[in-house]
Amino acid sequence: MSTVTPITEHVLRSMAPPEPDGDSKDGRGRVLIVAGCTSLPGAVLLAAHAALRAGAGKLQLAVCRDLAIPIGIAVPEALVVGLSQTADGGIAQTCADDLAKRAERVDAVLVGPGMSEDADAEGVTGALVRGAGKAGLVLDAGALAALRAEPDLTRHLSKPAIITPHAGEMAQLLGEEREAIEADPLAAARRATERFGTVTVMKGGSTHVVSPDGRAWCYEVGHVGLATSGSGDTLAGLVVGLLARGAEPEAAALWSVYTHGEAGRRLARRYGGIGFLAREIPGEVPFILSEVLM
Repeated sequence: MSTVTPITEHVLRSMAPPEPDGDSKDGRGRVLIVAGCTSLPGAVLLAAHAALRAGAGKLQLAVCRDLAIPIGIAVPEALVVGLSQTADGGIAQTCADDLAKRAERVDAVLVGPGMSEDADAEGVTGALVRGAGKAGLVLDAGALAALRAEPDLTRHLSKPAIITPHAGEMAQLLGEEREAIEADPLAAARRATERFGTVTVMKGGSTHVVSPDGRAWCYEVGHVGLATSGSGDTLAGLVVGLLARGAEPEAAALWSVYTHGEAGRRLARRYGGIGFLAREIPGEVPFILSEVLM
């Protein structure tokens, strides 16, 4: 299947996220984010705020022990779990079984933003994927190393996991040169989807989304201002928030890519181009979502 569909409001309206189930927080979806290390604590905050702005009702943040109290103060809306940590300040693999049990009790899980690419991250990611049950899964940044080590890891899932690599991460995933990925990002996304059985979000100046059945979409009108530290963390948070609300994986990916891109365009108009911050992206999200759904 070679057709690539532009991601537009018309496309999104045909796959709108479900309305909340009842009037409780649980009915809006429960999210677990496993992320961060002592040198990149901000990734947790960016993903957390984006998940809440996407409309998720309940949020758990699982972080290494030294980050638990400051993260809890910074995100008072979340339940924060402090985990044992490695000597380098990452989440230790010894927490894997506990995290897998937590994943069984939520609707969507995001693992990876701000995590180091090491054996502990691979072990934690593998346990979450195998133990998540019916929860939707998003693998980002440090979690992607688990797919390099075990390409079949996500193939058993009842619904495909979503991966969100940029060109450098995709090059590592596929064992190719970054230049080859940047020369044809759509082809790279197709190869990743075929290899891992995932919905693949290939981030870049134009962001491509490919689903396991071969369908492909592209968002081409983003803004260079989104090429800033932490921007990918906000995108991953949007995806998991929409998954928790009940969106299908392809829909969660498409809505997130569009909303993220449109937020960048709005912020660029406000600030005169580049220079806006990733932390400002989530604040635009509720307005964009509601306008598309009107």
